[in-house]
Amino acid sequence: MKFIGAGARPGQPQIDHDLIFTVPNFLTVLRFMGVPLFVWLVLWQREYGFAVLVLAIMGGTDWVDGYVARRFNQTSKLGRILDPVADRLALIAVAVTLAIAGVVDWWYLAALVVPDVVLATASLFYFHSHPDLPVSRIGKIRTAFLLLGTPLLVLSKLAIPYTGVYFVIAWICLGLGLLGHWVAAYNYFWAILRKGKELKANDGGRS
Repeated sequence: MKFIGAGARPGQPQIDHDLIFTVPNFLTVLRFMGVPLFVWLVLWQREYGFAVLVLAIMGGTDWVDGYVARRFNQTSKLGRILDPVADRLALIAVAVTLAIAGVVDWWYLAALVVPDVVLATASLFYFHSHPDLPVSRIGKIRTAFLLLGTPLLVLSKLAIPYTGVYFVIAWICLGLGLLGHWVAAYNYFWAILRKGKELKANDGGRS
């Protein structure tokens, strides 16, 4: 069973509907609602075990909402924008929390935020909003690595056997995730520029 693009039905094109209240969109909102719970567990309660559980559920819903959307024809224009935005905000919020808690260094947070700041600036310049670009395969792989590495890193802080193994595996996943993050950002940046220049050229031709 494939994990990327799971649920897609062969021979049937994916259509983004004008839907709001769908199961995938609900799961996306639910995933982001797990962020304040994670922050509370880590910073106020120091309950890393429950924090790992919350991260695991958040990561699981990221895969499930995509599967349901493709399998049951519930893809939507809102979900196409909401899902990657929720993923990015959740990853950054979790990274800020872990940096404050001393689980990761601040350079890790900077490595996540800097590419997104550049992309957001380019998007606002050309579109004054979200660029509405399809999520790339490397972007999906990047997110998967980050969603896997983060709970493993938190797990390495627990008083359980093999924490050293969890720590090493976590940073392998996070390292690959950060590499993919920068590669995906590079590709998105040039895609934004191409789409933005095309829109400006079309607007200029109509004026």
